Amino acid sequence: MDTPPPAISAGSPLAATPPHHHDSFVTVSEADLDLNRHVNNVIYLRWVQDAAVGHWKETVPPEIAAKHAWVVIRHEIDYKKPAHLGDVLRVRTWVRSMSALISERRCRIFREADGILLADVCTQWCVVNPETERPRRMDPRIPALFGIEPTR
Repeated sequence: MDTPPPAISAGSPLAATPPHHHDSFVTVSEADLDLNRHVNNVIYLRWVQDAAVGHWKETVPPEIAAKHAWVVIRHEIDYKKPAHLGDVLRVRTWVRSMSALISERRCRIFREADGILLADVCTQWCVVNPETERPRRMDPRIPALFGIEPTR
């Protein structure tokens, strides 16, 4: 029988649950490790992207989603603690802001066993037309789906 994770203290970043967030879970595998035997930095970015895609698919109706594609224009990542083989991680993401073209998404990666923050990420995405791959204005209904007011 699995032991449940310890209670999350009120001061933990995991306790501050943003509205309209999406959680996904990954288990660190051998293929995720670098020469130092902890998770390679490139792997964190893959998890961030996978979480963003999962959040998008979970939140946006297919008829709206089909008219939009996203490209990353900036990643900022602060590595706090390493993750190791077998660690179960919670990848929590949410949209922080949206304008007509740019979405800023936050993502925090925690070790599930103790709620320790391992990485804090801010990513900017540009919406593009999936057929032309050129920037396009997003459907004005999208920000409300993520519970935010659009910025200009």
